[in-house]
Amino acid sequence: MAKYSAPRRRAAAKRRARQSAVRWLGVLLMAGMAVFCLGLLPRFLPTETVPVGRDEPPESAVSVPEAASSSEPEPEPEPEPVVQTLRFSATGDNLIHSPIYNQAARRASGDQKYSFDYCYEQVAPFYAQQDINWINQETLCTDELEPSSYPCFSTPGECARALYRAGIRVFSLANNHTYDKGASGLAATLRFWESMPENVITTGLWRGESDYSRIPLQTVQGVTIAYLSYTEHTNGIPTSASMPANVIYTSQTDVIERQVRAARQQADFVVVGVHWGVEDSHTIVDSQRMLAQQLADWGADVIVGTHPHVLQDAQWLTAEDGRQTFVAYSLGNFLSTQNKPDQLVGAILSLQLQKTTD
Repeated sequence: MAKYSAPRRRAAAKRRARQSAVRWLGVLLMAGMAVFCLGLLPRFLPTETVPVGRDEPPESAVSVPEAASSSEPEPEPEPEPVVQTLRFSATGDNLIHSPIYNQAARRASGDQKYSFDYCYEQVAPFYAQQDINWINQETLCTDELEPSSYPCFSTPGECARALYRAGIRVFSLANNHTYDKGASGLAATLRFWESMPENVITTGLWRGESDYSRIPLQTVQGVTIAYLSYTEHTNGIPTSASMPANVIYTSQTDVIERQVRAARQQADFVVVGVHWGVEDSHTIVDSQRMLAQQLADWGADVIVGTHPHVLQDAQWLTAEDGRQTFVAYSLGNFLSTQNKPDQLVGAILSLQLQKTTD
């Protein structure tokens, strides 16, 4: 064992004391740094511990929006409206005087007594382009009575058959010549029209008041049209109890209103023929305008005027419910032997009837 002198022992003790002080200072410095760092932790670190091995924060730390459920059905698209359009024509007075049916007799061949096709062959191509063709048949048609001319008309039934072959399907029968042959003439014309094909529509003749609720209807390509027809007068021949059918006069507004309103409920379109106005006059009188507005308000969509034998104006009317109604106050003559200049000018009305179903 080495022995040191007293001075050397005192120097060694001082070295050991300094080393010990350095070790404690290092411990104290490390402890202070730890305390300092612990004081910073709450300011810079999240309060929750992030699990090892996960890249995303816990649900409590970051809110993730839920994805829309893929199980909900997609809304069905709204169906497109269905639009149906019909081409409609209306023709004025078919007034058959004796020169017309006499020539038809001369043109007949074989078993025919009359051939009226020559009268309509020039307009048949036009009718073929329409979906519906309406006409005012001004004279009685029958296979039973002898033909006759002004002032009391009777026309061979072959005339109506020629019109059918030309494309006419709707015949308006209410006019000032409907009663020309009395009860026998009405009975004969009823039998004739019953013999025509099933797709022929007639309007304007009614078998008494009990028949007023029957509305003549025609359905074309899914569109239903109602047809009504009225006359201002019957040349002074009154309705009699012996008649098997009768007209409705324009003065019977209560009956007309009921029919038009009923037709409005049963059909997509309501077409009303009215035999009115002043003969050989282009002037539309107040009674025509008043009744036209009433018909529009009650439910008419198209109003076809006949009787003056000359053309009168046409216009759109606004009904009470906001509908637009078209009225042609007079189409003039179609076929006749009247020979005044204005009587030789007539018109065929052409319209489109458009039905939109939502």
